[in-house]
Amino acid sequence: MRFFKFFIVIFFLVYSNLSNAQDSDLKNEITKNLRCLICQGQSVYDSDSEFANSLKILVEKKLNEGLKEKQIYEYLKSKYGEWILYDPEFNKNTYFLWLLPILMFLIGGAIILKLFIQKKN
Repeated sequence: MRFFKFFIVIFFLVYSNLSNAQDSDLKNEITKNLRCLICQGQSVYDSDSEFANSLKILVEKKLNEGLKEKQIYEYLKSKYGEWILYDPEFNKNTYFLWLLPILMFLIGGAIILKLFIQKKN
């Protein structure tokens, strides 16, 4: 009976540690995908500003409340705007952002092809 109680205690300790580690990994992943509004060009994960520290606490609080990653992103996007996300969604406001690299590739390819044809003649 003692062995069984010992086993149950060990099981719950290991399980809680694994759960905490998964929450910590998820918190780190979320904060790496958030832009610090104070430190231009830094993620919340990398920044030590007061804003970033408060967002880290907020993300941890939301995870403890049971919210999923996407729900946390939606909450922060509604509060701070879409600019807070490093990976914006494809919508009418971000068409240009997503299509610009393709457009530049096509225009560059057309210029190179034109120069190649002119040089051949």
